[in-house]
Amino acid sequence: MLIKEFKTQFFSQLKGLYPQTEIQSFFNIIVEFKLKLTRIDVALQPNFEISENDLTFLNNALTELSKSTPIQYILGETEFLDLVFKTNNNVLIPRPETEELVQSIIDDHKDSGEIKILDIGTGSGCIAISLAKNLPNAKVYALDISKEALKMAKQNAILNNTSVEFIETDILNLEKLPDNFDIIVSNPPYVREVEKEQMEKNVLDNEPHIALFVTNENPLLFYNKIGDLAKKHLTSKGTLYFEINQYLGKETAELISNKGLKNVQLKKDIFGEDRMLKATVI
Repeated sequence: MLIKEFKTQFFSQLKGLYPQTEIQSFFNIIVEFKLKLTRIDVALQPNFEISENDLTFLNNALTELSKSTPIQYILGETEFLDLVFKTNNNVLIPRPETEELVQSIIDDHKDSGEIKILDIGTGSGCIAISLAKNLPNAKVYALDISKEALKMAKQNAILNNTSVEFIETDILNLEKLPDNFDIIVSNPPYVREVEKEQMEKNVLDNEPHIALFVTNENPLLFYNKIGDLAKKHLTSKGTLYFEINQYLGKETAELISNKGLKNVQLKKDIFGEDRMLKATVI
């Protein structure tokens, strides 16, 4: 099949399922990933012939997109802060808001000496690994309840040539942390059940609910627990960083402030939503 023929088929099959601009984006990403052809290459080489093996992959990708499978799971990887991370449906897909959180930590601590960092609920490992890569003086630890998520995170640490110590544990049942830390960071589950109807089908049907949802009755469950542990295990000049539910910024800030942590700050993401929280011991 020629590339121009596949493009016609691609757009026809996804029409009505996604906006036209998103279909174009999917096409560009998949063709560049598999065929190493840029958008300009496709325009200049409409008669490029796709091999049988490559066409099988492309058709399978098209079928999965038709079923609302996220493109990051189809390709098995995504980018986060210019690093490549393997992904599957055992881990959340890293998002731009989380990149902002990690970049803020890097900016705050790029001139620090030796520091210890703990990432709670690491998932794919994108936070811990990116910090290890960008803060060479840091000793980074990461924990998660999911054995399968940790398997993926360990692969990503190797892929990105970083050293991270991974721990399998349930943070909600942990009475103390394995050490004291200069930085504790977490992007815990924070989406309330009531917010499900606002979410895209591809997220609801594919991404791990254990990493996404909390009950309507106790939406700050993880922030409460991690705040308690941070109070006990942050060093004298330690800092706590959270990604938060944009609808519960004030409530989350009050919770952390009431635990005795200082300098509690809310920070907005690129979309103008309360998305990050930062607090210190002193």
